[in-house]
Amino acid sequence: MSEHGEADSAGHTPRSRLYDYVDTPEPARQGAARGERGFAALLGEFRRTAVLVPLDPVTGSPLAADFGGVRWIYAFSDEGALARFAVARGEGAREWVYQRWLGARLLDAAVPAVGVPCGVALDCADGEDGMVFPPVPGIVPDAVAVDVDGGTGDVR
Repeated sequence: MSEHGEADSAGHTPRSRLYDYVDTPEPARQGAARGERGFAALLGEFRRTAVLVPLDPVTGSPLAADFGGVRWIYAFSDEGALARFAVARGEGAREWVYQRWLGARLLDAAVPAVGVPCGVALDCADGEDGMVFPPVPGIVPDAVAVDVDGGTGDVR
């Protein structure tokens, strides 16, 4: 019964081996490196995956919005994510025309063609399950990446 936290004969409460990992503080830079590797894996998967890109009904170009000095091209992992976005905008009843694009095509061709700082917002109606790919080095081509001041977040 010691699995459930009852004390042994010496009065010590045995712990699961998982607690050894929880109690061990990890240096911040190792955590940051792990986060960077995790993001790099997500970015690689996005670049290799075909996503749905809704088209603006007037211009026929990829649907986008401006926020924080950046233009964000909308992209969706599947029709369900696009439908949630349409309903959230109050436009669930209209027909949505979209194209399938590889994430790499969005980042390497569409973003540079916009002519202003531009990134990609993936599944933006899905809260924390959504993802953004901002216009920074390592995500978009260096020629169109913006330099962000880490202290203030201002675009330079």
